[in-house]
Amino acid sequence: MTIPTVTSMAQFPVARSLAADCRKSKTLAKNHKKNKPAKVRASIVPGAVLILLAGRFKGTRVVCLKQLNSGLLVVSGPFKVNGVPLRRVNPAYVIATSTKVDISGVNTEKFTDEYFKRPADTKTRGAEDFFAQHKETTQIDAGRIADQKETDKALLAAINKTPLLKGYLGAKFTLSKGQFPHAMKF
Repeated sequence: MTIPTVTSMAQFPVARSLAADCRKSKTLAKNHKKNKPAKVRASIVPGAVLILLAGRFKGTRVVCLKQLNSGLLVVSGPFKVNGVPLRRVNPAYVIATSTKVDISGVNTEKFTDEYFKRPADTKTRGAEDFFAQHKETTQIDAGRIADQKETDKALLAAINKTPLLKGYLGAKFTLSKGQFPHAMKF
């Protein structure tokens, strides 16, 4: 009894068509990827007070300034009130409150994804850099400091019009025993 040998895929038309379908679907998947800005929740609008849930400033209330093309939000404390500088935040890590601030006097045109990108590291790192005792501290650009002061000035003018809002933004958000965030109305 001899074992039949397969000389080509032509003998198995089903297998040949499945292989062709797999190849086609991979190429289609590559061609259809486009970077669209993420849809943000309806409650997150420019001027809304947000509570940060993660990161260095978690539990802090901030003012939303705008949404970037990448889907991230630009927020500010203001820095003079609670120490939160201009920064990008993922909208998945914020809770929007019903409190709104009029930010019509704040110029947000210059805040783009390129504005927040860090400069590329040009040095090549060697063993002596790895074992160095002192680290170089990065200096904040003077333009960024000026932008922060300008934004704070415009935000504080709007915040001071509403009584107690400055204290509200300066206070941390905390939960006590028996309080559940999913059962609260912000």
